Amino acid sequence: MTYHILMTGATGLLGRYLLRDLMLADVQVAAVVRPSRRTSAQERVDALMATWESMLGRELPRPKVLAGDLTAEGLGLSNEDLAWVEANCDSMLHNAASLTFISTSKEGEPWRSNIGGTQNVLDICRQTGIRDFHHVSTSYVAGLRSGTVLESELDVGQEFGNDYERSKVQAETMVREADFLSPPTVYRPAIIVGDSQTGFTSTFHGFYATLNLAYTLTRAMHEMESGEADVPTRITLDGTEQKNFVPVDWVSAVMAHILTNRQFHGETYHLTPTAPTTTGDIKNVLEEAYGLKNAELYGYGKEIENPTEVESLFYEHFKVYNSYWRDDPRFDSSNTQRAAPHLPCPKVDYDMLLMMARKAIEMDFKFRDVPVPAPAETSAS
Repeated sequence: MTYHILMTGATGLLGRYLLRDLMLADVQVAAVVRPSRRTSAQERVDALMATWESMLGRELPRPKVLAGDLTAEGLGLSNEDLAWVEANCDSMLHNAASLTFISTSKEGEPWRSNIGGTQNVLDICRQTGIRDFHHVSTSYVAGLRSGTVLESELDVGQEFGNDYERSKVQAETMVREADFLSPPTVYRPAIIVGDSQTGFTSTFHGFYATLNLAYTLTRAMHEMESGEADVPTRITLDGTEQKNFVPVDWVSAVMAHILTNRQFHGETYHLTPTAPTTTGDIKNVLEEAYGLKNAELYGYGKEIENPTEVESLFYEHFKVYNSYWRDDPRFDSSNTQRAAPHLPCPKVDYDMLLMMARKAIEMDFKFRDVPVPAPAETSAS
């Protein structure tokens, strides 16, 4: 009998790549997917897979779809679906998470999904006898640490930049302390950006939110000045800060390789670059992609004196991401390099970042899978 991997987070950016790569590797996947107001769980996955088939020019196998909800007790699964999971699933890939940086209460995000959702997933595993657990964490469980961060380290008393990081440390701790599991396999990706070959992305958080805000403000100022305006903008960075950007296609490829090779299970993997991106490259991408002229690297964390209107607007809207642009530590990735030496991380340099920025502009910073038409009903003659 071929067992399935039970998966959460299949419709997010990384999830959709994992579905593609696991389907191409003939892995059986059962995806827990929340219906939307207008679209069933099955219809959401059908549209996602049809997008992949259009991009790849070939048909793909389909995962089994289970309608559920990460934040509901029992993942919101029916009794029939729970019985199916118990009979057909032998491993869990917990990929779903909230990327909310700042919470308003412990009942809201990111706690609701990252803590409550992880507990619901663990409860299902205990109930159905699943012991092989694959958990998608983040390299930023390191919080505000500097220097080199090891894959073997988690909570060393570090401070955190936001609630997302705090919640992910708690979630990873919960997984590690679940005594009914085999030693879990933990994946800690850095900041996931678009596809290294095409620039495609389906979500626009973090890096893309910054680009979108800069693009929107710059375009507005240009329109006010008949399209010829220089927009003097001081950026509170010094250009040498390092950001650990990783392309989504690479993260998925490495995870799929580890998932399908049991000798690599039970370890922790930093899915991080060997050559980080500098904020100087990001500033140059802003200038080239958006026509952001006269941008000045003002110095890391310095308060801007007498801000212009565009600077005030930018930093007012950007404050939720203040912790995002700090200088990153160096993440040791020895386990990842041992497990996947044939899959080196592509460097997200100026050229690749510019390609991704232009793709995001072309997409107008939004994406939706095209719904798959239902089969036409035939009437008896």
